[in-house]
Amino acid sequence: MGVKDVLKRKEGVIVGEDVKNLFKYAQEHNFAIPAINVTSSSTVVASLEAARDAKSPIILQASQGGAAYFAGKGVPNDKQQASIQGAAAAAHFVRSIAPLYGIPVVMHTDHCAKKLLPWLDGMLDADEAYFKEHGEPLFSSHMIDLSEEPVDYNIETTKKYLTRAAPMKQWLEMEIGITGGEEDGVNNESVDNNSLYTQPEDIYEIYKTLSPVSPYFSIAAGFGNVHGVYKPGNVKLHPELLQKHQSYVKDQTKSSDNKPVFLVFHGGSGSSKQEYLDAISYGVVKVNLDTDLQWAYLTGIRDYVLNKKDYIMSQVGNPDGADKPNKKFYDPRVWVREGEKTMSARITEALKDFNTAGQI
Repeated sequence: MGVKDVLKRKEGVIVGEDVKNLFKYAQEHNFAIPAINVTSSSTVVASLEAARDAKSPIILQASQGGAAYFAGKGVPNDKQQASIQGAAAAAHFVRSIAPLYGIPVVMHTDHCAKKLLPWLDGMLDADEAYFKEHGEPLFSSHMIDLSEEPVDYNIETTKKYLTRAAPMKQWLEMEIGITGGEEDGVNNESVDNNSLYTQPEDIYEIYKTLSPVSPYFSIAAGFGNVHGVYKPGNVKLHPELLQKHQSYVKDQTKSSDNKPVFLVFHGGSGSSKQEYLDAISYGVVKVNLDTDLQWAYLTGIRDYVLNKKDYIMSQVGNPDGADKPNKKFYDPRVWVREGEKTMSARITEALKDFNTAGQI
């Protein structure tokens, strides 16, 4: 038995009950799905290729900045128009090519803070338009991140957005407890360390508030997470706190499910394999990866440029001869592909670390 046995749609972008079934299967079989920040067709291809070869499901996600980049850095974004259209373009692109790779894909959008809510509003407009025509939303899921706001505002506003998503059976991820560090222009490097750890009572309050609206939601709970990569010892992760969250919700709801909450691991780059495995054992179904993959993508291109330096200094002339053309060395399809290869290799490593490999 594998993941595809619990899915109606076996390959391509999945939605609704399929997303829920994928996450529950992941909990039951102790694995999590990497969520890869994609900013271009190239990073999408690198991600899909790694998942296909590892026989794994994958989550592709666009951040607000990544979505704007997908649309083009020369496009104005004063009203989030580039981020809205860029995210939609990414979703349409993934929908077009993902079936070719023969794997289930969750099309997601990353951190949407309070100041970025017009971006989420615009994407939901696109979802509703797509739903009207196709009977499903354009995106599998979105993330709303109001973790910097008061808890009551966070929960009630998340409920409002889940209410809008519910008729489309669309998944919504939310965050409670701040993830430290810096990512995509959101800087939490100076927050109080106590803010990095979510309390079980908050998790239950979210569960109690959102469950009557829709079962399609997950929670990114803080357990010391930090975006970026830092020196060993500078980040104190306590994944065991996630078990307390699950136990508290189970007791309060008198559930027979030991993992009633779908949990998400943010700030995963630089963590140890054991920290990942501990978090996964407590019900984490999604692990965000970005910083490590940015580095991995660079290394392939960097090494190519350094190794082929004498072949890319001019269009004609290299160590093999003054009249030798260099087009086959500076063609972007050559050196961009090197970045895809090294990014794919790092994703493959994550798929193994999270026990995702071979789950199809």
